[in-house]
Amino acid sequence: MDQSATQASSMFEPIPAQRAFEVVCERIRELVASGRLKKGDKLPPERELAIQLGVSRLAIREAFRSLENAGLIVLQRGPKGGAFIQASSDRKMTELMQDMLNLGSITLSELTEARIFILASVARLACERASTEDLAQIEENVRLNDAALQSGSRAIRLQHATEFYELLASATKNKVMILVVRSLTDVIRVILQRIEIYPTQDLALSRRRFVEALQARDGDRAAQEIHAHLRKLHEHIVKHAVEQKKSPDLTRP
Repeated sequence: MDQSATQASSMFEPIPAQRAFEVVCERIRELVASGRLKKGDKLPPERELAIQLGVSRLAIREAFRSLENAGLIVLQRGPKGGAFIQASSDRKMTELMQDMLNLGSITLSELTEARIFILASVARLACERASTEDLAQIEENVRLNDAALQSGSRAIRLQHATEFYELLASATKNKVMILVVRSLTDVIRVILQRIEIYPTQDLALSRRRFVEALQARDGDRAAQEIHAHLRKLHEHIVKHAVEQKKSPDLTRP
């Protein structure tokens, strides 16, 4: 064998055998991808499925647990229970990012940087695609948030503030954008719930300027406003996290 062949062969390693439950998971995912299994479809009982696939019931049970954790199926108990295909949600993505933030695998600065990049694109797309109804809903959200500033209700302010981003994403008519923005917003919502003092007038004015740019269909100005808005929010979170010393991990560079 020549030297080049020897070098090439050293690049490859034996492929480990898959565990039975992983094969079951792959088979079910393939059926979902092909459209043969759809939302609401009930999978065969453990015993029947084990016979069909030639694996143990334990492998089926492990596969069901894995797919349930992934959000692909839901396990229901009772006489009419079983394993059902369900519509995927953003819950797992949110939990993953939240865990990574809590463990220090990602930082608040990285989260903010990603939000700025994504929401700037969302803002530009919303300027192109937002319907009259979308614009009205976003404007109403900002009005309600302004009113909440006067009422002093922190919970209501937080609710309207986070809904603002979701309404903006919805205006893009892009399901992936909506999914990603919702997950990122859920992570920020958890962080803001830890902070006793929630940002008020400065961010409210920033949102108002953004809405004006959105109504004018000015994508560049809308992107600039959302960038400034998110940067200001980041500074607020870091400042109060340091002062309260509740979440020192949020200030990691």
